[in-house]
Amino acid sequence: MKAVIYRKTGPASEVLEIVDIDKPQPKPGEVLVRIRASGVNPTDTKTRAGIFPIQGKWSRILPHHDGAGIIEAVGEGVSQSRIGQRVWLHFAQWGGADGTAAEYAVTAEVQAVPLPDNVSFEEGATFGVPLLTAYHAVTMDGAVGGRTILVQGGAGAVGAYAIQIALAKGATVIATVSSDDKARAAAQNGAHHVINYKREDVVARVHEITDGTGVDHIIEVNLGANATSLPRLLRNGGFVAAYGSEAFTGDFPMVEAVVQQMRMAFFIVFMLPRNVLDRAIADLSGMLAAGTIRARIHACYSPDQIAEAHDAVDTKSTIGNVVVRF
Repeated sequence: MKAVIYRKTGPASEVLEIVDIDKPQPKPGEVLVRIRASGVNPTDTKTRAGIFPIQGKWSRILPHHDGAGIIEAVGEGVSQSRIGQRVWLHFAQWGGADGTAAEYAVTAEVQAVPLPDNVSFEEGATFGVPLLTAYHAVTMDGAVGGRTILVQGGAGAVGAYAIQIALAKGATVIATVSSDDKARAAAQNGAHHVINYKREDVVARVHEITDGTGVDHIIEVNLGANATSLPRLLRNGGFVAAYGSEAFTGDFPMVEAVVQQMRMAFFIVFMLPRNVLDRAIADLSGMLAAGTIRARIHACYSPDQIAEAHDAVDTKSTIGNVVVRF
């Protein structure tokens, strides 16, 4: 089969290769999926660049955690009825060397989720990491109906899904963005209020929107950059779900956070308990089938354009998800 690999970390154009390798075979409890689309996430490009550590020792990495396609074969213990099923995959490369950037991928059966008929393979390839991250960030502190949620980076892959999920669950949503184009995207996704942090004072605007009380819940993509303002954005006792940061260290306003009784939880979606992921997937499957949540595709690339696809994600100028078609 045709596959994308890298043998060392570095710039996309220097380390990514297209090779022919043996098609994998499913082991007990696994499924073989003919990949139709492979999603490219920041976690994929940062691992390839050497910013994030690689899990384990491997002679080569076949990247990408997310994808979508059709089950062609199943291992022992998996029902034959799953053959021919359209599915979306999540976390395929986590803890191993082989992801979805190939014509075929093998995953545990539970990681191959039925894809609703109204959702394309390209859309399905954008679910995994960003959709499950967004769901957990919105719901991890309980029901959000009637609450006000601030989504930092509202035009990003996670942010766009978080807006839609929070809206569907009855929250008022404020989103921060860095450009007019991203502001339009966040508004199209349903955000009630959009703040361009390049031009506006986010704290002042949030207090104007909330009549001075602050928000109930913040979804934080860049903790290192935004930590100092968090207590001033929250109501007393408010909650922060932090899943990302550009900087690995930073200052934190301890006294303000204590006085504000700020609550914060950190998480990485790959390490959430399976039962938590299963509950999320069950809820999300209904939303996807109903069309409540929609993906936004920035661009689709061919395998020969894999370096361009990775570079598009790394520039952070994209609005929507990047997909590679197989």
